[in-house]
Amino acid sequence: MNLPNRRSFLATLPGLLAASAPAAPIPNRPKVPGTLTLRARRRAKNGAPSEQTLHWPVARTAIIICDMWDSHTCSMSAHRVALMAPRMNQIVSAARSHGVMVIHAPSDTMQFYEGTVWRDRMKSAPTVESPFPIINRCPRVPEEERSFPIDDSAGGCDDPVLSKYTGPPYPWHRQHPAIEIVGFDGVTESGQETYNFCKQEGIDKIVLMGVHTNICILNRGFGTRQMTRLGFDVVLARDLTDAMYDPRTRPFVSHTRGTELVVEHIETMWCPSIMGQDLTRVVPGSANAQPNRS
Repeated sequence: MNLPNRRSFLATLPGLLAASAPAAPIPNRPKVPGTLTLRARRRAKNGAPSEQTLHWPVARTAIIICDMWDSHTCSMSAHRVALMAPRMNQIVSAARSHGVMVIHAPSDTMQFYEGTVWRDRMKSAPTVESPFPIINRCPRVPEEERSFPIDDSAGGCDDPVLSKYTGPPYPWHRQHPAIEIVGFDGVTESGQETYNFCKQEGIDKIVLMGVHTNICILNRGFGTRQMTRLGFDVVLARDLTDAMYDPRTRPFVSHTRGTELVVEHIETMWCPSIMGQDLTRVVPGSANAQPNRS
C-alpha cells in the first residue's frame, strides 16, 4: 500500500477541509425601520375608482419584478420593455435603499443565474407548507373569462407583421440588463420559493411590476392571483407594467388604453394599484432607529 508523503498530504489538506466544512449561511436583507405611504387605487364593480392610503413597513415589503426579459418574440413588446427598464431600475434602486426586498423573477432564465448568491438566497429558504398547492400557472376564473376587457386570444402582439415564432426555446436568456441585481436581492421563477422566502423573512406585502399585465402578472406562481389567495397584501405598480394587446383586436383601442383596461380589471377583481414613485420615499421620521413618541 502506497501512502502519500507528508508534503503531498499537506497540499491537499485545505481542499479536504473546505469540502467537509458546512456552507456559510447566505446573508439576507437587514430589517430596518421605515414606512412607505402608498396611494392605492381600487375600483367598484361598476368601474368607479376609489383611493386609500396604505402604510407598509419596508421590513415586511417585497417588490417582485415579473418577466422583464432581455428579448421577446414580439418586437414591439421588447421595445417597450427596453424603454421601461431604466425607469424601473431607478424606482427599485430607491426602494432597495430604504430597505425594501427586491425579487427578480425573469421566468425561463434560471440557468443564467445558477450559482449566484441571488439565486441561492431564494433556493435556500426552507420549504413552508402552504394552505393549498402552489401551482406555476393560475388561469383566469370563470368570471374573468366572461368580462376580460381585451381580446388576447391570438397572443396580443402588435407587430406590423406577426412572427410565426412559437417556441420554446424562447429568445430571452436573462432579465433586461438595465435592471440591476445587487446586494441582498433574490432571483427566482418559483411561486413556492417566493412563498418560502417571504415566510422566512416576515414579508407579507408584495408590489408587483413588470410584464405582461394580462398574462404573467396575473398568471404566474408568484403573480397577483396566487399571492392574493395565499393571504399576501398585493399591489400592482400600474406605471411599471405593459400588456400584450394588439389594437387590431377587441376593443379596438390604443395599446396604452388596452393596458389601462387590464389594470382597471385587476383593480376591480384582485388588488389595488399604485404609482411606482410611492416606493421611492418613506414617511419622514419613520426610518429612525427609535420609535417616534410624538
